[in-house]
Amino acid sequence: MADAKLFTRGKVQELRDELRASGDRRDKGFVRKKTALKKVVANMTMGNDMSALFPEITQCLAIQVLEIKKMVYLYLVNYGRSRPEEVTGAISGFLTDCHDRNPLIRGLAIRTMSSIPLPPIIQALIDPLRSGLEDQDPYVRKTSALAVAKLYASDFGKRIIDKEGFVAMLRDLLADQNPTVVANAVASLVEISDRSTDISLRLNATVAGKLVAALGECSEWGQVYILDSLLSFVPTSHMDAETLAERISVRLQHANSAVVLTTIKVIMYLMNYMEDEVLIRALERKMGPPLVTLLSSGSEVQYVGLRNILLIVQRRPAILQNEVKVFFCKYNDPIYVKLAKLEIMYRLTREDNVAEVLAELKEYASEVDVDFVRKAVRSIGRLAIKIAPAADRCIQTLLGLMGTKITYVVQEAIVVIKDIFRRYPNQYESIIGILCENLDVLDEPEAKSAMIWIIGQYADRIENSDELLEDFCFTFKEEAAEVQLALLTATVKLFIRRPTAAQELLPKVLKLATEEAENPDLRDRGFMYWRLLTSNPAAAREIVLSERPVISTETDRMDKGMLDQLLLHTGTLGSIYHKNPNTFIRTARARYLPDSPALNASSKRHLITPSGPAPALARLTISTSSANSGALSTPTIPSRSANMASSPMPAASPLPDASPVNGMRGGGGGGVDDVYGDLADLDFGAAGGGGRGGYETDAPRPRGGAEDLLF
Repeated sequence: MADAKLFTRGKVQELRDELRASGDRRDKGFVRKKTALKKVVANMTMGNDMSALFPEITQCLAIQVLEIKKMVYLYLVNYGRSRPEEVTGAISGFLTDCHDRNPLIRGLAIRTMSSIPLPPIIQALIDPLRSGLEDQDPYVRKTSALAVAKLYASDFGKRIIDKEGFVAMLRDLLADQNPTVVANAVASLVEISDRSTDISLRLNATVAGKLVAALGECSEWGQVYILDSLLSFVPTSHMDAETLAERISVRLQHANSAVVLTTIKVIMYLMNYMEDEVLIRALERKMGPPLVTLLSSGSEVQYVGLRNILLIVQRRPAILQNEVKVFFCKYNDPIYVKLAKLEIMYRLTREDNVAEVLAELKEYASEVDVDFVRKAVRSIGRLAIKIAPAADRCIQTLLGLMGTKITYVVQEAIVVIKDIFRRYPNQYESIIGILCENLDVLDEPEAKSAMIWIIGQYADRIENSDELLEDFCFTFKEEAAEVQLALLTATVKLFIRRPTAAQELLPKVLKLATEEAENPDLRDRGFMYWRLLTSNPAAAREIVLSERPVISTETDRMDKGMLDQLLLHTGTLGSIYHKNPNTFIRTARARYLPDSPALNASSKRHLITPSGPAPALARLTISTSSANSGALSTPTIPSRSANMASSPMPAASPLPDASPVNGMRGGGGGGVDDVYGDLADLDFGAAGGGGRGGYETDAPRPRGGAEDLLF
């Protein structure tokens, strides 16, 4: 009977009758019995409940035919947990098979018993498992090694493993003559080490050398297991790390991508313990071609390789520094592959290859996929910030793309140009006029907030900046929070730079922000600006127009300590998500770069330990305090560039000193002579007396009994 015909839904009673009828002597070779069992397995595969056939199936254990035993054991593994009382009746059959002359049956019995984690089964497996770990046949030994790891997954099995000393027997198997046995013993020990809180796998140089010697005779997955276990070897000298890295570097030429990625993971790990720069450069040159070869595989393998490459080039950029062309996108690449390639292209771009990368990105900006186009335009802006000599060329490319009048291209260009203005102040302000021509096409919050920031930052150089900001005010209530915040800050900047021009606009915006807005951040910022302007205009100018820290591309680069930690998970889900597995897998454990006398200075400086990255936190605290102190320092107002003198700009009126503020509150004027008069007349919800325009207290007060629960 063809196997396809077996996959038809059958009734349990019919299958029971077939199993019983096939037991007579006329069924030579057990042909009918095999057919009936195949039907049961097929129905089980399709999701039909076949557990009612348990007694009939267990009777087949006595048949000494390997094909029948495989199907019977498959059935018992599937339904053994749901019928614990009945499966214990098959223990005698299991034990008989564990002493069978055929090693395949012995191994099959041990594997099946270890897959049913019930206390009676585990208890009965102790003696057969001990015999299997010392069996003469390598198949039985390697199956028994994996069975130990299976048992360790259950609480009862874990206690049995610890009590009977099976971990020590696994350790002895590392010296086995058969490489397959060694690979399975290593895999079992690694899994036990990952699950256990008190068992940790640590290899010395001798054992690590023996494992490497067995690599050549192992299967592909055996090589992956052994290579992965080498992360448990902590070099105590630079020579140990360098010798081991040279020995396993031949695995970089393997055809299997898993072997290649695991080899790269181990070499990257060992590089942290090396001191010979010549050898490190030689290993980096060796790792480049295998990584490039991964891009000739299918899309899924490409994506896995690209996500790992992104981590590798951030830690060791020299590995692929001359291979940027390899990551140019093809027309038939899936979008997720294209986006991953774009990020790597940006990382590998340098001053000597920026021209060809820019030409490629410009081509991408004409593609039909919107997300891909946005990422390409944004990459052009990031390159301008990263490579200063190429900034002019990047600006010209962005202006050319804005000339296409494609809405999403124009908006992305404005977003990145804002960052370019921050990176290179007083250099490219001559293009502001071109940006203002595209105000009508802005419909995304990020683009709007970027354009508003530009208008506010250069309010004294844009003649109609007050009119432009007033246009945005008409839709203030409907805008996103980031647009409202940007508009509030830009209006305050306009008022400080050109008080007369914003005399009517600022009270209007402050009133919208503090009285009609629902966003608490917006209200708080509105109150802060209002009190700052009315109490000390000089301090307001120093704070609002203070010199900002220059942005750089270092902010989007991972910390080296975090990179070292993520690179320990190369080839796993952690390297694809760029997160430690313990953050998204409940049972996973984080890996840390072990400290050692051989650990080089660079890696030790960024070392992350289980207790936390203490050195990194210290650096972060220092940089934060310096940034804060710089934010409150007296700003240096940049001089206007020569190219901005083409159009006459009105001179900004000088701000009044802090001394006339008291007189302004008393007079309550509001004419042109007192540009702060309208601010003083505003009522910000004060309940009682006090000065005009003030509110009673900074602390929020509940309005009703129900709201008392919130405070």
